[in-house]
Amino acid sequence: MNSMKSFFWSVLSAISRVVAVSILTVQLAWAVDPFSVRDIRVEGLQRVEPGTVFATVPFRVGDTYSDERGADAIRALFGLGLFNNVRIETQNGVVTVVVEERPIISTLDLIGTKEFDKDVLRKALRDIGLTEGRPFDKAMTDKAEQELKRQYINRSLYAAEVVTTITPLDRNRVNLSFNVIEGDVARIKEIRFIGAHQISESTLLDQMDLNAGNWMSWYTKSDRYSRSKFNADLETVRSYYLARGFLEFRIDSTQVSISPDRLSMNLTVNIHEGNRFVVSGVRLEGYYLGRDEEFKSLVRIQVGKEYNINQVTETTKAFTDYFGNFGHAFARVESIPEIDRATNRVFLVLRADPSRRAYVRRINISGNTRTRDEIIRREIRQLESAWYDGDKIKLSKDRIERLGYLKEVNIETLEVPGAPDQVDLQVNVVEKPTGALQLGAGYSSFEKLFLTFSVTQDNILGTGNFLGLQVSTSKYNKFFSISTTDPYYTEDGVSRTFEYSHRSSKPYIEQLGNYRLITDNFGMRFGIPMSEIDRFIIGVAIERTQVELGTNTPNAYLTYCLKVGCPAVAYPVSAGWVRDSRDSVIAPTRGVLARVYSEAAATGDVQYVRYGGGYQHFIPMGKKYAFALNADIGIGQGLGNSIYPVFKNYYVGGLGSVRGFAQGSLGPRDVTGFVTGGPKKLVLNGEFYAPFPGVGNDKSLRLYAFVDAGNVFGHDEPIRLNELRSSYGTGLSWVSPMGPLRLAVANPVNKQSGDRITRLQFQIGNTF
Repeated sequence: MNSMKSFFWSVLSAISRVVAVSILTVQLAWAVDPFSVRDIRVEGLQRVEPGTVFATVPFRVGDTYSDERGADAIRALFGLGLFNNVRIETQNGVVTVVVEERPIISTLDLIGTKEFDKDVLRKALRDIGLTEGRPFDKAMTDKAEQELKRQYINRSLYAAEVVTTITPLDRNRVNLSFNVIEGDVARIKEIRFIGAHQISESTLLDQMDLNAGNWMSWYTKSDRYSRSKFNADLETVRSYYLARGFLEFRIDSTQVSISPDRLSMNLTVNIHEGNRFVVSGVRLEGYYLGRDEEFKSLVRIQVGKEYNINQVTETTKAFTDYFGNFGHAFARVESIPEIDRATNRVFLVLRADPSRRAYVRRINISGNTRTRDEIIRREIRQLESAWYDGDKIKLSKDRIERLGYLKEVNIETLEVPGAPDQVDLQVNVVEKPTGALQLGAGYSSFEKLFLTFSVTQDNILGTGNFLGLQVSTSKYNKFFSISTTDPYYTEDGVSRTFEYSHRSSKPYIEQLGNYRLITDNFGMRFGIPMSEIDRFIIGVAIERTQVELGTNTPNAYLTYCLKVGCPAVAYPVSAGWVRDSRDSVIAPTRGVLARVYSEAAATGDVQYVRYGGGYQHFIPMGKKYAFALNADIGIGQGLGNSIYPVFKNYYVGGLGSVRGFAQGSLGPRDVTGFVTGGPKKLVLNGEFYAPFPGVGNDKSLRLYAFVDAGNVFGHDEPIRLNELRSSYGTGLSWVSPMGPLRLAVANPVNKQSGDRITRLQFQIGNTF
């Protein structure tokens, strides 16, 4: 019945078009003499406003009507998409437009769409004009049906069927429904390489994201065929061969066959490996600005080694970049191989054409819907109306990427028509969610359940300013802080930060006492850029510390209140230096983050000084693996005869320091067992990242192995490496639908009596 109704509407639509054309033809055949229009009338309207028709027809009262104008009117009215039929009648100077409105879509249903979100599909249909209250168009409906099928094919659901049902209703309305039978996913059964002799087939399959499936295919969906993924894998295989000497490698053909039941697929790749070639030499040809020796130092191609396309690409890119440093924006460098097949050797000729020198006329920015132009523009070191400088453009790109709230940054060089010595720079950015919501939890026999919560926004209202809120709470410890940073407080890039924090703590065992330590801090600091990667930081603060005395108050607090007073106020001044050469703030893979800091309070109730530093080094290890090193040290002491304040003590243990031990539980304790922290700390970490077994090249799910060492030391204790608590273990890093998740299972080493052990720790976050 449904198919009959669909056929009925198809025939009706076709007939209406034939009738319209026939009427138009008849009118042209029965030509009327031009006349002055005395009146215009419209018949057949039900929902469309008459004004829509009057505004569309190309004539008005008083105009001269002709057959040509009548034909134009019919075409224009059909172009609105509101009518099935249109004709024009004329009599005694009166033009009557007779229309037949298209049915209106009363309801639109999507049935059986489990693979896709219905709201997403409805929005897509709405964008092409298919939604409730809009005129029904059979051609558009057919197009939507084919698009639905194509989307299912992209999800490897080749057996999916889409049946469109059109139900006529009274008052010239229809119900439209897409009935989808999704079927099962067509999975890759086998991938074969025909012609692979010198490189094993298993090695080639390891380079591909697509595979024949394994126990993790439910997560990676790597056994679902996708033409775009298949093409990307073929390019990866091509690069693999070209990087290992196979200069004449080519892919002859590919075959994709699907089973009769459309549930399994076989992929076959026919390749020609060719022979391995060794580089016999490299020669520079062309004009190199009289700096041939400088360019020769940029050559990365190793003579006597196997031909490597990566080395050739790195060399040509280094050449073009170096040309760009001297204003030659359109320099071309070509690698020409001179092949000796008798000896399987290749001589490479690097031919350069620096072309003309150019200066930058204009810098345009696109893609930033939330971030203001000036926020991105202030990171650009290439100036308008200045000579094109490749180094400054690369530096500008790196600085924009380090902002942290842009997913992609690309800078294109565009020629200016009619101005051979001018170029425009097009900065294309893709924004990403700039807010982060993080939740953390842990459990220990002492502190029980503890929770952490933080909210940050790196780009408030597109201004580039930072706003952060952090809360940590348990039965015994509570912490709250709020901070805001303006990275460009001055035009020279001096940043300004305001921060307020509140901390309170009480003993873990209630029988040991009911005292509480409360600290409030309000500070302001400035960051002064010293270079592109170096920043000097100075700050001032006011800090108030209150010890609410109670039963069994630790001696450290009693002494503090006796000698200093409760509450006590300090006015610390801080200074520091930071060097940041990481390639990313969120997920760095290479680069260094180094910092040195100092803080001193010479006035107020408390006088002290503390200083320290940290070093992080990120090292890539091929395509899949990475290694990270971290070191953190801090030292504090009182000034003169002053006591070093308890609230300035360092705390070590847990995620971010020494895993396997409870959060902040390492270091000196008093007689009650209360962890007092200490004025000295040392933390050392090493992490090795590898893909999770079965996920192939997917980096959203990774395993890591770690080694941690660290401790806190008292006033009279030197930092001894043999007293460091240490741990090793493994962990899981997953970019989950709920946000980044980090889980660690640690095995403590060098643990001592009284240490609080937490072998399992995790942290989960989300972005918005």
